[in-house]
Amino acid sequence: MKILNFGSLNIDYVYEVNHFVRGGETLASNRLEKFCGGKGLNQSVALARAGANVYHAGCVGKDGGMLIDILKESGVDCSFIETVDEVTGHAIIQVDKNGENCIILYGGANSSITLEHIDNVLGHFGEGDYILLQNEINNLGIIMDKAYQRGLKIILNPSPVSENIKSLPLDKVSYLILNEIEGKEITGRDEPEEILKELRNKYPECVFVLTLGSRGSIYDDGKKRRSQGIFKVKAVDTTAAGDTFTGYFVREITSGSTPEKALETASKAAALAVSRMGAAPSIPVYDEVMRF
Repeated sequence: MKILNFGSLNIDYVYEVNHFVRGGETLASNRLEKFCGGKGLNQSVALARAGANVYHAGCVGKDGGMLIDILKESGVDCSFIETVDEVTGHAIIQVDKNGENCIILYGGANSSITLEHIDNVLGHFGEGDYILLQNEINNLGIIMDKAYQRGLKIILNPSPVSENIKSLPLDKVSYLILNEIEGKEITGRDEPEEILKELRNKYPECVFVLTLGSRGSIYDDGKKRRSQGIFKVKAVDTTAAGDTFTGYFVREITSGSTPEKALETASKAAALAVSRMGAAPSIPVYDEVMRF
């Protein structure tokens, strides 16, 4: 069994500010740091540091060498990353004094994935393998269709949420890992119970993991439901919390762990991540999580 993550690769420019910039305001930042990031990269790093056998597919520009380096250092197979004639995707991130963040994304090379690239990558995977996807690359629906045809189990984190989510073949997804905002976009419902009920009506065979911020997370596979609270720490930067949770949950569940253990381990890993600055650099290794 192999895990393929077909996802984004970004350079993050993180600005430390007293508050998020307002309309018409010019705001001086207290500090600027440059990190490796992108939801795809973060989740691959989390998977690898959790001990999974993970392959990353995607695109970078000629300025994206540092992204490939951190993936390799974390134990990710980078054979399916292509360098294209486009600037590497990047994010401008504001982090306020409470550790909260807001993010502006530019897709860059992440929007340069071709059908030929997709076919070449998926040709190395088949029935019994998993594919993890997010919403930061182009041709996402095509990747889902082709992966499904090859018998891969699809795990989707529909983040960042946008209108295109509703046009994706969500009926082909095996695991949907999403937060309340994404749940509302897909279902039109506000409350967690209503979101899960509507998702179950729409996609009866799918497993849902709904994350609720400070209220923890919920696992629902249609037969049983499990809840997990958060592990409280001093938040420094929440940028990669969700990606860390996703990576660790996927590693646990694809390794045969119970939903209860998968939720607990993912929650511990996310807590460690928010206590550190940066995206990929904040993601803990498995031994750290076990000691936490």
